[in-house]
Amino acid sequence: MRGAQLEHVPHTPDGFGFQDDPLHSSTMTLNMGPSHPAMHGTVKMTLELDGETIRDLDIDIGYLHRGFEIMCEQATWTQVLPYTDRLNYVSSFCNNVGYCLAVEKLLDIDVTPRCKWIRMIACEVARIADHLTAISAGALELGAFTPMLYGMKAREELYALTEMLCGARLTTAYTRIGGLRWDLPEGFEERWRHCERSLAENLADVDTMLTRNRIFVDRMAGTGVIGPELAVELGFTGPFLRSTGFEYDVRKAHPYLLYDQVDFDIPLGHKGDNYDRFLVRFEEVGQSVKIINQCFKRIEPGPVNIDDWRIVLPPKDQVYNTIEGMIAHFKLIMEGIQVPAGEVYGYTEAANGELGFYIVSSGVGRPYRLHCRPPCFALMQGLKGMMLNRQLADIIPTFDTINMVGGEIDR
Repeated sequence: MRGAQLEHVPHTPDGFGFQDDPLHSSTMTLNMGPSHPAMHGTVKMTLELDGETIRDLDIDIGYLHRGFEIMCEQATWTQVLPYTDRLNYVSSFCNNVGYCLAVEKLLDIDVTPRCKWIRMIACEVARIADHLTAISAGALELGAFTPMLYGMKAREELYALTEMLCGARLTTAYTRIGGLRWDLPEGFEERWRHCERSLAENLADVDTMLTRNRIFVDRMAGTGVIGPELAVELGFTGPFLRSTGFEYDVRKAHPYLLYDQVDFDIPLGHKGDNYDRFLVRFEEVGQSVKIINQCFKRIEPGPVNIDDWRIVLPPKDQVYNTIEGMIAHFKLIMEGIQVPAGEVYGYTEAANGELGFYIVSSGVGRPYRLHCRPPCFALMQGLKGMMLNRQLADIIPTFDTINMVGGEIDR
């Protein structure tokens, strides 16, 4: 009788409080970042782990203290341009063009055809550089060091091309409201042909080392999975959204510049996992090369700036030799472009997705309010759902495929 009663009593070791738990385990709280090689900048994740399994996850993007939006209120419309460079510093051209298009929309002006072709070339070069960074750095954080070298070698050629165009490698500030700083330099297309050959060779090496690599595929395939419906609800855009099979690219859905006059495909995944995102970015590099070649084929001689000294600085010979040129130069520098009062939202397809600028003008030479809609901000809010009940090690490739840049998500 006594033994029968004991059969129904749970085993509880004295002093420990374990009950029906043969492993005697409990969850552990772990802070991952900000001072951690796998975290970017100020990001910190507070994890609740059951062994290696993530039971809960809280993400804090931290404070980078850039103050981009507030700084823009203290600058003229043109002086904002260097600030946009530092949003996503890997692909600054995309930021420059996106901002200028938003201001030009508020001004109700249209830039010249040659300016549009050059802007497209610059943006696609920046997109390739950004994708190379995401692919090669993601491989590095999984232990594949050699693909990182090939990726950076290819990106170095692109940065040399960027330097030839504007004198800088990262913070370009090449675009201007109403046009460009200057035209393409002599020999630019020939230099692009050299970059194209180097890019093809290095991408072939990266493809050989990663795409069918058993370790890489096992770490990427089936991890960080998200469906298209949830991705849309969370505001995902760019390669991350297209990896789920949802076909949305601003260049196709809402064409700007002359994207409706070039032929290119939108690479799509079907599983929405990290491996699909790797493949989508890899294929998008080839599509960007295709776009650039069409731009060089279609571009024709002509001005790169509109002929309006209220918006674009007059030529130096006019500034130095005419009173009209000198006054126009002085007023633009001291007072800024007088943008009509109103508000507008302009958006473009940056490397990580839809990059939007919401601008409010009070009719003076500086923004009354400027808000940036960075693609990575929306992507970060989906990370928790993708990581719950996954392994701790899966955070690394998933966070890498977001390709988060602290400069643009800082709030």
